[in-house]
Amino acid sequence: MMPVSAFRIFFQTGAWMILAFLVLPLLVVIPVSLTDTSYIGLPKEHLSMQHYVNYFSDTEWLHATWSSIWIGLVVASCAAVLGTAFAIGCWFLSDRASAIARWILITPILVPPVVQSLGFYRFWVQLGLIDTSLGVILAHTLLALPYVSISVFAALVNLDRNIPRAARSLGASVWQTVLAVVVPAAKPGILTGFVFAFIVSFDEIVGVLFITVRRVTTLPKKIWEGIQDNIDPTIAAVATLLVLLTLLITAITALRRTS
Repeated sequence: MMPVSAFRIFFQTGAWMILAFLVLPLLVVIPVSLTDTSYIGLPKEHLSMQHYVNYFSDTEWLHATWSSIWIGLVVASCAAVLGTAFAIGCWFLSDRASAIARWILITPILVPPVVQSLGFYRFWVQLGLIDTSLGVILAHTLLALPYVSISVFAALVNLDRNIPRAARSLGASVWQTVLAVVVPAAKPGILTGFVFAFIVSFDEIVGVLFITVRRVTTLPKKIWEGIQDNIDPTIAAVATLLVLLTLLITAITALRRTS
């Protein structure tokens, strides 16, 4: 039989290979973003920050970034409120009814993005929401709802159902019980769902391509257009900034948990 140490080496090696497979492609964009050429490629003569300067001086790139940020925040807020209300409502239902409702809600995660986007397009045309910020917000909110609800469900798993009953028996109304007992218990899930909803909205591209034309441009759409028209190294600069921002947020979160 293979000794335990051999199993450990095998699985550790596999884990490091998977990690390298996931991380190394992200690191490739860093030298590409510093290229001194006008096309995607490694630097030829020297490192250059011209593509970062181009990003911060180009009004179209900045407008697309700001659009993604404010749409993501609105979507995250709407999804957090609606997803939390849905999860708390299901928590008060019977296990059978709650399970059926949750399966219906997670349908957007199971359906391919192209199918979802086609449905949004057909429905949004009838409502006159094509190429509008409201149309993008509504579509992204529907896509983000399952992530918020799942996070809140997970946070409410350990909440004893007798606690809300005790609050009600002591004279608290339904709203007082929800706001004073259930919502505080669900707070970690609400915050996590808010972050997930923002990421879903900020990163979504397929639906945006279906329901927007010219007036609404998000950062993923701008990147897509840059790849389609002319492979601009500014895309690598944007990707590098997003990777560095993600690493910074992850590091801050890890430090706060350890402190």
